[in-house]
Amino acid sequence: MKTRVDPDLCTGCELCVDTVPDIYEMNDDIAVVKVDVVPEDLEEDVREAAESCPAEAIIVEE
Repeated sequence: MKTRVDPDLCTGCELCVDTVPDIYEMNDDIAVVKVDVVPEDLEEDVREAAESCPAEAIIVEE
């Protein structure tokens, strides 16, 4: 699985960083992805972060 954050949609609320800090981090006021491929044990957490994102800025690619 891969994930990315649409910088045009991200509001910088940091919800994804709080949910999965091993995958997302803040770069200035925008969330970014720290890994190329999501480890299998974190896939469910990434899905949760995407579903919880108020701006719908997180894209999950299965």
